[in-house]
Amino acid sequence: MTAPQTGTCRCGATRIEVSEPPFMTAACHCTGCQKMSSSAFSLTAMVPAHSLRVVQGDPVKGGLRGPQLDHYFCPECLTWMFTRITGMEDFVNIRPTMFDVPSWCDPFIETMTAEKLPWATTPARHSFEHFPGMADFPALMEAFAAERA
Repeated sequence: MTAPQTGTCRCGATRIEVSEPPFMTAACHCTGCQKMSSSAFSLTAMVPAHSLRVVQGDPVKGGLRGPQLDHYFCPECLTWMFTRITGMEDFVNIRPTMFDVPSWCDPFIETMTAEKLPWATTPARHSFEHFPGMADFPALMEAFAAERA
């Protein structure tokens, strides 16, 4: 990956930059993501929190607002841009379609499949009925890195 990568909301008023590639990509099938994305699932790229920088605009909280997580949106067009999860401050979930890196949109894992729509399918290599446990992440991250190498 050429660093940094800049992503924009739909209208271009808010721009974010990441200085490191994702350590995991995912599709989330929870009903909350279905409603937020107006789709069968949401796509996410997990990046180290220190690598995210807002370079233009001032994202606002929308969707769910604490105590478990905060969703951030462009204040102009209301594009859902990224999510910060309480208790997991070392990473941020960004919406990968804002960037010109197609591989960031390819979900390596899919989560919350217990809530997925019956017809929804993804190319994810690993599937979880709920969210994977923290103990699962080191092996998943290693497999993701090996596949991207």
